[in-house]
Amino acid sequence: MSDLIEEDPEDRGNAPEYTVSEISGAVKRTIEGNFARVRVRGEIGRVSRPRSGHVYLDLKDERAVLAGVIWKGVAARLETAPEEGLEVVATGRLTTFAGQSRYQIVIESLAPAGLGALMAMLEKRKAMLAAEGLFAPERKKPLPFLPRVIGVITSPSGAVIRDILHRLRDRFPRHVLIWPVAVQGQACAHEVAHAIRGFNRLAPDGPVPRPDLLIVARGGGSLEDLWGFNEEIVVRAAAASQIPLISAVGHETDTTLIDHAADRRAPTPTAAAEMAVPVRLDLLAALDSLAARLAQAMLGAMQRRRQRLADLSRALPRPETLAQPPRQRLDMWGERLSPALSRLVQNKRLALAGAAAPLRPRMLRQQHESHRERLLSAARRLAPALGRGIGEHRRRLAQAEHRLATASPLRRLTENARALGQTGERLHAAMEKRLQDATGRLSALARLNETLGYRQTLARGYAVVHGDGHVITRKSDAARARALEIEFADGRLALAERKEGKSGGTPRKPDGKPEQGSLF
Repeated sequence: MSDLIEEDPEDRGNAPEYTVSEISGAVKRTIEGNFARVRVRGEIGRVSRPRSGHVYLDLKDERAVLAGVIWKGVAARLETAPEEGLEVVATGRLTTFAGQSRYQIVIESLAPAGLGALMAMLEKRKAMLAAEGLFAPERKKPLPFLPRVIGVITSPSGAVIRDILHRLRDRFPRHVLIWPVAVQGQACAHEVAHAIRGFNRLAPDGPVPRPDLLIVARGGGSLEDLWGFNEEIVVRAAAASQIPLISAVGHETDTTLIDHAADRRAPTPTAAAEMAVPVRLDLLAALDSLAARLAQAMLGAMQRRRQRLADLSRALPRPETLAQPPRQRLDMWGERLSPALSRLVQNKRLALAGAAAPLRPRMLRQQHESHRERLLSAARRLAPALGRGIGEHRRRLAQAEHRLATASPLRRLTENARALGQTGERLHAAMEKRLQDATGRLSALARLNETLGYRQTLARGYAVVHGDGHVITRKSDAARARALEIEFADGRLALAERKEGKSGGTPRKPDGKPEQGSLF
């Protein structure tokens, strides 16, 4: 290549001619030969993803720009997806692109340039997903109180699944479905997202029961170890899950993006198991307490209703009191009926006498003959009609008598009196029973009082000392008393009285010894 570029000026007119392809090939061989494998650190600028699946990007610093390309097969295996503004270390080989007369790096691996780059990319991704509303509190679903089936997405060989199963068995054993996944590395994000979507696609009544709650769990680790749970595919799968999801990734201080998208975050996998189910013994104790309160409330309600019924029964009037006013009114009407009938007959007799006074026998005979002819003529016509009328009136009279007998006040009074009599009998029986119960309790209390009385104690050999009318319980009080009595079971025994003017000491004989048989 140096021979092509540097030539003697004298030989310039005889210099050989090269085609563009030859020059491009020479440049390509020179660059690829001197830079077979390089590591380049820079900030990702423009990123292009055409439909072919390849990725085209720019690596830049403050003074230069280097074009880069990631072929489709390599792009699918990258642990870190290229994003604009991310500082990375790209490993690959330099080559040229003859179509545009430029050189570029074919990237074989891509890694963030230190922890700061990872954190910057994490914050940028977090802000983007939060702007889409994936972390909004209002979209989070409440956890079921007691899930029937729990789905656990974790590694089947780690200590995490053993801790979760042990904690569930201690608190409230449930049916657990485990979806084994890789919890770090390149396959982590895709397997976790696939497991979340797979659990959601299960039919509620299918051969494999659909979980009521999901737990995504992993132990603690570095930011690089937990990076699979920061991938966008995992966060979107967690946010789209129709089954409530608990994120238990890392220890209490570890935070990943799936924690923000999940419905609940647990500081540890063990804490996730505690969030998933309540304590069975606590529920049994609460049920026992509620049952006791229910029984007590029912007993109290029955007692209040029983007391209310007793109060209402005492307020009911006596049957004799209800029957007295109607009976009194009946007696009053009976007394007034006979004089009223007598006065009515007398008034009718006087009216008849007044109407018959102006009549004459001849006029009466004439009228009698005239009326007799008309009556005989009418009688011949009236007899059949009268028979029919009498039959109709008898039928109506029978109906009226039946209605009158049915609606008779006396009959209703009799029925009410009979009902009141029955009520009075029940009340009398209830009062007799309450009186018997009260008498039995009083007798029991009297026997208890007699058993616990002090006279029963005296009968067992004890005695009570009385001094000056009071019970003496101390020796000093007995020494000051003027008169003492000892009460036994069969009576009292009076002792010698202290004489006035004495000092109150014990009587002694002339030889100085106390006198026997006396307390003074």
